[in-house]
Amino acid sequence: MTSRRTPLPRPSPPWTPPQWLSQPPPWLSRLWARRHLASTEDGYLADDAPAPGSVRLQLNALQALCRQAFGVRLAAIAVGAPFAMTNAVNGPPRYTVLAAAVLGVMGSYAMLRDWDRFGPRLLAHPGLMAVDLTFGAVLLLTASPASPLAYATVCTPLLAGLLYGWRGSGIFTGLQLIVLVTVYRAWQHHPGSGASTLLIAGFCVGAGIIGVTLRNLMFRFGTASQALSEANSRLAVAEAVESERARLAREMHDSVAKTLHGLALAAEALATSAAAGDADPRTLGQQATIVAGAARRAAAESRDLLSDLRRHTDLTSANTDVLSELGTRVRAFESRTHLPTTLHHRGEPPVLPYATAHHVLAIVSEALENVYRHADATRVTVELDVSQAEYALRVRDDGVGPPPSVALDDLTRSGHFGLLGMAERAASLGGRIDLNRSPQGGAEIHLTLPHSSAVPHPPPTHQEEAAHA
Repeated sequence: MTSRRTPLPRPSPPWTPPQWLSQPPPWLSRLWARRHLASTEDGYLADDAPAPGSVRLQLNALQALCRQAFGVRLAAIAVGAPFAMTNAVNGPPRYTVLAAAVLGVMGSYAMLRDWDRFGPRLLAHPGLMAVDLTFGAVLLLTASPASPLAYATVCTPLLAGLLYGWRGSGIFTGLQLIVLVTVYRAWQHHPGSGASTLLIAGFCVGAGIIGVTLRNLMFRFGTASQALSEANSRLAVAEAVESERARLAREMHDSVAKTLHGLALAAEALATSAAAGDADPRTLGQQATIVAGAARRAAAESRDLLSDLRRHTDLTSANTDVLSELGTRVRAFESRTHLPTTLHHRGEPPVLPYATAHHVLAIVSEALENVYRHADATRVTVELDVSQAEYALRVRDDGVGPPPSVALDDLTRSGHFGLLGMAERAASLGGRIDLNRSPQGGAEIHLTLPHSSAVPHPPPTHQEEAAHA
């Protein structure tokens, strides 16, 4: 007889949410938020994007841009200071130029080297940027607008845009343009002064716009990233809740629900016997004993289910000998149903982690229960094959066989959740459940697990046990 294989769909594995970003430095969030609040309260230039509250990546990138701008400014002052010293006359003017060059170099170097220390002061006190602009003006006035010092002035509007937004960029760009006009008036008789001044002025305006644009782009990107992280977190929580609900549904179906169903049938039989006038007291006693036993079994299964829900980790759980557990369950099933059941094992002894063994035994129990309820079989065979590649387990019967086609959605809508639960358990272990026709003519539940998912856990170390405790 040819074997017809009807694979059950595998539920998709749970989605792993991505990781959360770390918190930004408190001083940086407060200062940038204060700057944004000051501009929005005045209703002026409300297009400035607010600093993201919990995304550090964008704030770090903005700090890196500020430090690089100070690095460029430091190089420009170092290259252009000799031009200013050459044009300065001896006496106090030369000392003034020297002091401005030294202070400009030291200030830029301090910002470049130790931004975390001096950056908050510059962000909180924009007047420090004006003092630095004054030093640059002294040097540029002495060196001429055609010297390399002219390019150091471009960094001021760029930094103002990065730090203070549209308002700061507009103010410092305007002050820098006033300085350039003053320098031009002092050097207007030299060839090329007008073109150089006009070129540097255009660079200053463009740098201010670029600084603000980069600032707002980073902040808006940070806010969008924060919103996306929050949405992903909510989705992950919803996925976790749905997964836990499915797990509870499987556990309830495979334990308490079946016992309660049997208890209800026994109670109905007892009520029917008691309603008959000629009821045999011995029969009533036996039925009452069956009802009491079913109730005790339901209570025990409920306690086992609660104990499993209270289990936080498999670290302290011993590995399970699946073969002995299968033997116990097969004997209990045969004793309860009086249906001849045999167990065959080939390969190495199957010692599995607790969680894997729990799912495997639950699948076998559900398969045996389906045989008893629906197959109308006369014998059952449970086969376990252990190889180097996989673990294969089959539950066969000689009953009526499976339906022509099995769709999990149809079974779910009709209230049959057993096959769905088995498929979900197998998928959680990286395995597969197939419903075939057995050689005896009945149904065959075939579970395959990769060897990697069935490797037993090593004994926990003392450090792991202490951490678990």
